[in-house]
Amino acid sequence: MRIVFMGTPDFAVPTLARVAADGHTIAAVYTRAPARAGRGMALRPSPVHALADTLGLPIHTPTTLKDAAAAETFRAHGADVAVVVAYGMLLPPALLATPRHGCLNLHGSLLPRWRGAAPIQRAVMAGDAESGVGVMRMEAALDTGPVAMEARLPIAPGMTAGELHDALMPLGADLMSRALSALERGDLAFTPQAQEGVVYAHKITNEEARIDWRRPASALASHVNGLSPFPGAFFEADLGRGAERVKVLRAGAVAGSGTPGTLLDGAGTVACGEGALRLLELRRAGRGGSVSGSEFLRGARLEPGARLP
Repeated sequence: MRIVFMGTPDFAVPTLARVAADGHTIAAVYTRAPARAGRGMALRPSPVHALADTLGLPIHTPTTLKDAAAAETFRAHGADVAVVVAYGMLLPPALLATPRHGCLNLHGSLLPRWRGAAPIQRAVMAGDAESGVGVMRMEAALDTGPVAMEARLPIAPGMTAGELHDALMPLGADLMSRALSALERGDLAFTPQAQEGVVYAHKITNEEARIDWRRPASALASHVNGLSPFPGAFFEADLGRGAERVKVLRAGAVAGSGTPGTLLDGAGTVACGEGALRLLELRRAGRGGSVSGSEFLRGARLEPGARLP
């Protein structure tokens, strides 16, 4: 089939690679424009842009899809279907209706749960037992379209959002490959989403990432792991040079009690509103690598009984 691919981050890369390997004609790749990153703030193309360039595919990085020129360019590709994976821009109705078979989106959740911007993080943060990916036909409203296929994946105890993200990438690529094969045969069927169980995965805010030790340890463990590796749950403490932000990248709930925020031992166990949180992996501001809870405490010179705000 003749396909327009639309995607930007790492999550979309395996799907683009699989669509190309399956022998489809990729008429164009749409991705977000290069952004400045790194210490030198040099322009850096998106992961999808980099792969498309390697594959020799035509690349488009429009700043808007809403004007007549963008619609005409899109229509000129003559696509049978558009494949959309974490593109990062909303598609207006005119574009959604352009490909002969519409636009198929690979979404990182089991819809209708976790519609929206951060489905993988929100699933871990909420303590969900499973996640997955789905292929849906896109509509103008956010993630409301009918679903054709799903693939499920258990969320293992202690799994971080980063680990779930990496596990879902190849699962999604395989699912989209099978969906396109079914579409080409004419037997890809769609089922409307259930009206019950709709939950929105709103963007993560900086303040939301701050650890509140008054919460139960089990909820905090999911919160920490769901925000790892980005943006990273954090607390701020004076470690000898004034207030310093410390990111907690992995944690687990354990037995323990005390005033919330009290350091209970030298292994990195902190009392919570209910139970205690074992800090398993941390990173101090301005330092590249992460360390275990005990290594962090030695470097920070914190003793049991100290209070973390």
